[in-house]
Amino acid sequence: MKRLYGSDDRALIAHLRALLETRGIACVLRNEFLGGAAGELPPHECSPELWVVDEADWARARQLVEAETGPVDTTPWTCPGCGEIIEGQFARCWHCGREAPGDN
Repeated sequence: MKRLYGSDDRALIAHLRALLETRGIACVLRNEFLGGAAGELPPHECSPELWVVDEADWARARQLVEAETGPVDTTPWTCPGCGEIIEGQFARCWHCGREAPGDN
């Protein structure tokens, strides 16, 4: 299983999940109901995430998601809050929870 996409936008995640499933790509939605735990848990740990079950489908799934959302920048970025270097597919810093600068 491999993480494909994460967002605070539940409607977008649900749409992408339906899109993938109609194309025969098995996927799992994680953290669907964790939003209420934000505060007790780090907020960036509570955002819904879409995971592809079969890694062989990941590249095709990514193409479908990018066609809907635009390209996902995978260039690493430096958190302006704490200076941590974050992999480009993540929209928030794992350390302090700050959002990525710009359109990342």
